[in-house]
Amino acid sequence: MFNTIEEYLEALKNEMKDADLALVQDAQADAREHLSTALAAARESAPETSETDALQKIVEEYGTPEETASAYKEVERRTFPAMKHAVKSRSVLGRFFGVYTDPYAWGALLFMLIAFVTGIIYFTWAVTGLSLSLSLMILIIGVPFAILFLLSVRGLALLEGRLVEALLGIRMPRRPLFSHQGMNWMDRLKALLTDKATWLMLVYMLIQFVLGIVYFVAIVIVLSFSLTFIAIPFMQVFLDQGVINWDDAQYFAPLWSYPLFVLAGILLWTSFMHIARGIGQLHGKMAKWLLVTE
Repeated sequence: MFNTIEEYLEALKNEMKDADLALVQDAQADAREHLSTALAAARESAPETSETDALQKIVEEYGTPEETASAYKEVERRTFPAMKHAVKSRSVLGRFFGVYTDPYAWGALLFMLIAFVTGIIYFTWAVTGLSLSLSLMILIIGVPFAILFLLSVRGLALLEGRLVEALLGIRMPRRPLFSHQGMNWMDRLKALLTDKATWLMLVYMLIQFVLGIVYFVAIVIVLSFSLTFIAIPFMQVFLDQGVINWDDAQYFAPLWSYPLFVLAGILLWTSFMHIARGIGQLHGKMAKWLLVTE
């Protein structure tokens, strides 16, 4: 017997205590939305029915916390990850160059490039939204604008979670958080402001701006050096350009060093791909820590 929706959600959370936190958040969001909507409809159609009795009937149709938790775990177990790790080679050389066949390494590189764009968008939106929300609060449109801005932050967090899961392989929430429907404007704004998830999402958006710049600069620098090392032999042979050009003087690398330059460029980029894969996993863990509330 559950007297309130919160009691049901707490029981569901206890049943899923050994499950992934993102899965728990999805289950909680779905349950809260379904129970709240159904309870509001039941109370509207039969006002004389108590909340406890109406909730009891809704739970019987929706399922007990044990049944709901079991269903979500089963669906999660049957869901295969979007990407699989490459088969690891036994040799050191095979493991080193095997990074080129690892989709998570390429996914991390792509995410680092995308983070430069998303970081700028997140930072601009967060700063603009916060400043306008505070400045418009003295006007009648201030509260609705602040609510829409905070809801948009949650939407961007959900989108970021999908990018993290698709490119980095870290399980992230797939359901939006319940948006406190049925409340008046002030109560909804108060609920959004007192929810720690809102502020953690804003913190992530600001951090993404800094990290996006760092990621982009790192990729450009490493890629530039790698391509330069690889291109040195071709530049000297076909373009008659030396390694170092100073005024009218040019320094040409000896012929025997050509393979070393090419090898250095390949090793530099391959090493960076290993680093990028590690950065991707660390960023995914940070995203999960900040964007998963349950």
